[in-house]
Amino acid sequence: MKSYGGGQIVEADGTISVDNPKAVAALEEAKSWIDTISPPGVLAYMEDESRGVWQTGNAVFMRNWPYAYSLGNSEDSKVKGLFDVTTLPDGGGGSAATLGGRSLAVSKYSKHQKEAIELVKWLASSEMQKLSAIESAHLPTIMALYDDPDIAKAQPVIPRWKHVVLNAVARPATVTKLKYNEVSSDFWSAVHNTLAGDGTAAGNLAALKAKLAKLKGAGW
Repeated sequence: MKSYGGGQIVEADGTISVDNPKAVAALEEAKSWIDTISPPGVLAYMEDESRGVWQTGNAVFMRNWPYAYSLGNSEDSKVKGLFDVTTLPDGGGGSAATLGGRSLAVSKYSKHQKEAIELVKWLASSEMQKLSAIESAHLPTIMALYDDPDIAKAQPVIPRWKHVVLNAVARPATVTKLKYNEVSSDFWSAVHNTLAGDGTAAGNLAALKAKLAKLKGAGW
């Protein structure tokens, strides 16, 4: 939707932008893939199930997270050495990718906060992020690591992701605050219903806008 110029569901200023012609066009395009270039069964897949189908050589393409690159090149993979990665298609507004969730935090209820904080700092250190990148193809949050020669040698794909990370589109989590989980769930339902043929893209996004307006009205 972002690549079509359809906005980010809820904009940084709180404007609910999801119900617009470009967002509708993007969703209709995605719906056209079901039962053409993708089987209807994909609607029931979780991320790792789709990876399993692809990694056994039973799918031509897959959208997933960087960890799948490492697993795809593992010894038991049917597609080892037979694939590459690229950016997502450009819908006219530029190719767009969103940020995933690989965060570390310490619970305020922890009885050992000091030790837990030290552990998080260690896990988030340059040394550990480098190890994670080399062994599991996890993308670092420290930008200098994208230019690290050891990482480039072990996982040549990681340096190519630098520009993607620098231009990633944030989810509307900051602006919707504690209501983000509901916003995300409602958006998922609207998209899934459309892809499954339950209502139109225009109708489902209009209904989604109404739901988000209620959430906003209740305060997010």
